[in-house]
Amino acid sequence: MACISKRRDRWVIDFYDNRGKRRWKTLPKGSTKANAKEAMRDIEDQVKKGIYLPERKTPLFSEVAQSWLEQKKLNVRITTWNMYEGHIKIHFNSISNYKINRITTAIVEKFITEKQTSGMNLTTLKKIIVTFNQIMKYAVRHGYIDYNPVRDAERPKKRGKIEDSEIIVLTPSQIAPFLENVTGLKYRTLFMLAIMAGPRQGEILGLKWSDVDWKNCQLHIQRTYNKRKWYQPKTASSNRKIDLGPIMITALKKWKLACPPNELDLIFPSKLNQPLAESSMVKRFFKPALKKAGLPDIRFHDLRHTFASLLIEQGENLKYIQTQLGHSDPTVTLKVYAHLMKPVNQESACKLENTIFGTTGSKVVAEIKKDVTVNSATS
Repeated sequence: MACISKRRDRWVIDFYDNRGKRRWKTLPKGSTKANAKEAMRDIEDQVKKGIYLPERKTPLFSEVAQSWLEQKKLNVRITTWNMYEGHIKIHFNSISNYKINRITTAIVEKFITEKQTSGMNLTTLKKIIVTFNQIMKYAVRHGYIDYNPVRDAERPKKRGKIEDSEIIVLTPSQIAPFLENVTGLKYRTLFMLAIMAGPRQGEILGLKWSDVDWKNCQLHIQRTYNKRKWYQPKTASSNRKIDLGPIMITALKKWKLACPPNELDLIFPSKLNQPLAESSMVKRFFKPALKKAGLPDIRFHDLRHTFASLLIEQGENLKYIQTQLGHSDPTVTLKVYAHLMKPVNQESACKLENTIFGTTGSKVVAEIKKDVTVNSATS
């Protein structure tokens, strides 16, 4: 139990910390008894929650962020780690010297507002908030704070401005002109596969001929290649088999006959028999084909979105679309592509009616149909 007393014109709090060690905290000159009681309640609350640390031992946000970053190095890809490191170096300077237990939800919201008003891209800001949230979760796990203030902070919302990450897809009528303007069989087959199967860019570059199941007409995604490094698939669900149609299978067979042999057995090798360079592929073959066909300047990743949008358009099951894309959960698929779902679907409503009433000869339905006919004649 803590208590307060006055010594040499200063209020002193006498208490035992959460490890049972006796401590004293002397308040600054000019503090009142009310200030002392408030400070005592704060200390008692911290001790009760097991998170009390002497002020001089409470780490700064920058120190916690650095510890979190070192721990992350063992568990994420180097590209992801580099992104986290860049966030911490560049974007958290305004709060880096805050004691970790002094960062409140209000401070978090102020941080977000300042980034928004500075004109930061919304997608970039959301990624920074994810980093912020993980650092504060780390602080909770290690007992520096008892709750994560980022969790309750209001997140930024899109306000009419088109973001760089907005999904743009090719329509069926645009796909043929695009492929016809691609230079070379290798790249035409590559871009066609991106549209017809929807793998991520790194997954395509890492494909080997052994990944093609010719008998079952499927493509097995088992690895990815990014920034000159090989990786396992992002998640367990990313390791998947994608169904291929007969035209795509034929296109792959045609390219296999023309594909130069290579030690890595790559489907799309470079001239040096290594995986293709991402930037060169996009700049020298993807973008020029779009321009020649008179199409919008889309990203390579939008070919994956095109694949998803076509599956949605033809009414495929959401769970099936999720497995083909390699998303961890159908809710991820829904979150990304919900805006592509049809707001009106008369075909589905008609199918439902036919299922229930089509073969029953219901008198109720007969009477309704009669009323519909009468109303149509009189209108």
